Amino acid sequence: MLKGKKVLLGVCGSIAAYKSATLVRLLVKAGADVQVVMTPGAVNFITPLTLSTLSKNPVYTEYFKTETGEWNNHVELALWADLMVIAPASANTLSKMANGQVDNLFTAVYLSAKCPVYFAPAMDLDMWKHDTTIENVARLKSFGNVMIPPGNGELASGLQGEGRMAEPEEIIDFLTNDIRSKLPLVGQKMLVTAGPTYEAIDPVRFIGNHSSGKMGFAIADRLAELGAEVTLIAGPTAQKSKQQLTRIDVTSAADMLAACLQYFDDANACVMSAAVADYTPAHVATQKIKKQDASLNIELKKTTDILKTLGGRKRDDQVLVGFALETNDEEDNAIKKLQSKNLDFIVLNSLNDSGAGFQTDTNKITIIDSDLQKIVFDLKTKEDVARDICDKLLQLINA
Repeated sequence: MLKGKKVLLGVCGSIAAYKSATLVRLLVKAGADVQVVMTPGAVNFITPLTLSTLSKNPVYTEYFKTETGEWNNHVELALWADLMVIAPASANTLSKMANGQVDNLFTAVYLSAKCPVYFAPAMDLDMWKHDTTIENVARLKSFGNVMIPPGNGELASGLQGEGRMAEPEEIIDFLTNDIRSKLPLVGQKMLVTAGPTYEAIDPVRFIGNHSSGKMGFAIADRLAELGAEVTLIAGPTAQKSKQQLTRIDVTSAADMLAACLQYFDDANACVMSAAVADYTPAHVATQKIKKQDASLNIELKKTTDILKTLGGRKRDDQVLVGFALETNDEEDNAIKKLQSKNLDFIVLNSLNDSGAGFQTDTNKITIIDSDLQKIVFDLKTKEDVARDICDKLLQLINA
């Protein structure tokens, strides 16, 4: 959930600031790009050098760099962030945030932020229980800020009670769970197929195709990014997923059919992007076929049409998406496939388009839905194409 996210970490003047070093390390480990902004009081508890070293970015503490006269642009910092995390959030800074007081770079950045803001309070028990703090926290929540609840335990004063800043690991878990809960496909199960199938001729040779699986893997990763529980059925491919999902490796069309039948009924949507063989050898030699005659005839038989099989058992509340890779009469062939296999939409790409098709990092597609409405897209990276396909899928799921 945090991979690739731009996280602006605000550190306030509190003894709990020592935990910020661990928090920065965990955010970076999770794949986030971290920028740190400190209040003037925070530098008394932890050095900017420590946080700069851990974040691998400069740390901002003042409006101006006195040695050069350069301005640290609070608006640019705020607009850069995907989310802002204030940990520790002291009683003093919470009061300033709640009342719009801007007397340092940090509070200026906070008031300029357009992204989600999380705050992790850190203070002594009596300060935490004071009416003004309770009122300030309530105001911040009413603004849409999200509180990461403080823990209960020994405080800096020696007292026992509530007010300890949440541990860095707890903050990471909170952020991850909160981000995930707001994603549009949370609770949805998605089935994706990718890559080629290999149909054995003998123990050494096979019939296959040039599919790399890049498109299907990009779609599976994007669906996982959107919060879905993704099952990816992959033919033989060197591709690796970038997201957390369930991967089922198969070899032949028969293997892929069996896996699809196992998982299809539980899926809310299924995207069939695999390049499945249409034919398979009728007889598979048990030993390697020796080179003897000038020619070799291999009898082929049709494989079971997986897409048509799934289309025949599709429920009204399921979405089924197919692909059509064509070399001629592209749209006519894609529409026939769309209608004959009971698809909700089909993704058409043509080998006649430069940069599209197997083995490339780009693709050029046309989406045709069951009403024969057509959307034509320009050549894009397969990651961007996956976004376009998943956007169309979201429209149908939310319809």
